[in-house]
Amino acid sequence: MAEAPLILWFRRDLRLTDNPMVREAAATGRPLVPVFILDPETERLGAAPKWRLGLAVEAFAQALERLGSRLILRRGPALEVLGRLAAETGALGVRWSRLCEPGWRSRDEGVKAGLKRQGIAAESHAGHTLFEPWEVRTGQGGFYRVFTPFWKSVKDRPVPAPVAAPAGLRAPTVWPRSDRLADWGLARAMNRGAAVVARHVAVGEAAAAERLARFLDNPVDRYAAGRDRTDQAVTSRLSENLTYGEISARTIWHAGLRARAEGRAGAEKFLQELVWREFAWHLLYHTPEIASRNWRGEWDAFPWRADNAEAERWRRGMTGEPFVDAAMRELFLTGTMHNRARLIAGSYLTKHLLTDWRVGQAWFEDCLIDWDPASNALGWQWVAGSGPDASPYFRVFNPATQAEKFDPDGAYRRRFIAELSPDPGPEALSFFEAVPRSWGLAPDQCYPRPVVGLAEGRARALAAYGRRDD
Repeated sequence: MAEAPLILWFRRDLRLTDNPMVREAAATGRPLVPVFILDPETERLGAAPKWRLGLAVEAFAQALERLGSRLILRRGPALEVLGRLAAETGALGVRWSRLCEPGWRSRDEGVKAGLKRQGIAAESHAGHTLFEPWEVRTGQGGFYRVFTPFWKSVKDRPVPAPVAAPAGLRAPTVWPRSDRLADWGLARAMNRGAAVVARHVAVGEAAAAERLARFLDNPVDRYAAGRDRTDQAVTSRLSENLTYGEISARTIWHAGLRARAEGRAGAEKFLQELVWREFAWHLLYHTPEIASRNWRGEWDAFPWRADNAEAERWRRGMTGEPFVDAAMRELFLTGTMHNRARLIAGSYLTKHLLTDWRVGQAWFEDCLIDWDPASNALGWQWVAGSGPDASPYFRVFNPATQAEKFDPDGAYRRRFIAELSPDPGPEALSFFEAVPRSWGLAPDQCYPRPVVGLAEGRARALAAYGRRDD
C-alpha cells in the first residue's frame, strides 16, 4: 500500500509553492503521478482562457520536470480518465484542489463518488481561495450578501502561512503515456490573435512571483490613490496568474500584510481587492445562479435587449465613445482590461445600449486571459444593478467625464485607438493584427460616429428603469 502511487489531478492550481495538495502528497513518500485532464468542462472555456491555460500547463510541466517528475496529459471525461490511469499505474488514491464553480463542483462530486465505488480513495484539498466559502458566516449563520461586512469579518482572520515547494517529487517506476499538448489545439479559436496577445502575458509560477515583487517594490505605494487611473501602471496584474493558480491567494495575502505592517500606503486597499475576489467566490458557492441569472429576482422583468448590432459595435471597439472603445481594444489585443475601464465598458453596454449583462459576460468569457467566473459574474451584475451589493441602476457612468478623471491627458485612449492619433503606436496598430479579417477594420479608416449620444443613452436607460415595474 505504501508503494501504491497517488494521482495528483491538477486544474486551476498550476504551481508547486503553497499548494497544500502537492505538499501533503509529497509528505506521504509515495510515488506521485501528476495529471492534467482536458475534460468536457475545460473544453468549454472561451478562446482566450483556453489558450492561456495551455501556456500555463506547458510552464507547469516544465517546472515538474525540473523536480524529476512529469505532467501526464489526458483527454476525456475526468472519471473515465482517472479510472483508467489508476488501473494503468496501480494507484489507489487521487487528490485534487477544490473548485467552487457550479459545473465543476458537480463534476468533482461525481468523480469522488465514482472513484470510491472503484475502491480508489479520493481526497480534495483547499488552495483556490483564502477561506473555504462555508467557513465565513454571519452572526446568524448565513452567508454575507454585502462586501463591507464580509471584509470586516475576514480582514483579521488568521490565514495559514504559505508553504514552500517540495524539494522533489517521487516518480513512479514506469510513467504512463501522455498526450502531446500541441495535439489538443488549445490555441485554435484564437486564430491570428494569439500572436498579438502573447506579447502581453506573464506565464508560470516564476513570472507570477516576479509580478508580485515588482508591485510591492513601488506601485503599491500609489495603489490606493492611483488604481483607477487607466493611464498609469499602478495595478499588480496578478489576476491573470491567480486564474490558473500560478500563485496562491495566501501568498499574495501575506505579502500584502507585510506591506501593510511596513506602512505602505496602498497595502490595505490591495488586501481589500483580494478579498473582493474572495467575496465573489463566496457568493458563487452560496448562490450559483449569480453566474447565469439576475441575482435580484425583481430584475427578471427588466427589458434587457438581447444581442444586437449596437452590442456588436461595442465588441469591436467601434462605438464612437473613445474611452469605451479603448477599453474594448485593450481587451482584444492584451487579453485583459483595466478594472476602471471594465466598469465603464460594462455600464455603457448595460445602460447606454440597454443590453443584457450576459451578452457582455459572454464576450469577456471568450476574450479574457484572466477569466474568473466568480469575479466576472459579480462584476457584471454589480455594474448592471442586478446583483448583490450592486451599483444602483440609476448610476450611469458617463464615459466622457470618466475619461477626464481617469485618463486626463488621453494617454490610455491614444494607446489603444489608432484613428485618434496622426502617428499611432504599436499597440494601437496591433489591434488590427489581432481582430478577425471578417470585421474589415483598418487603422486608416475614419473613427466612427457615436452609436448613441451620452445624454440620450442615459435618458433612455433611466426611462427603462422607471418602467421596470409596469
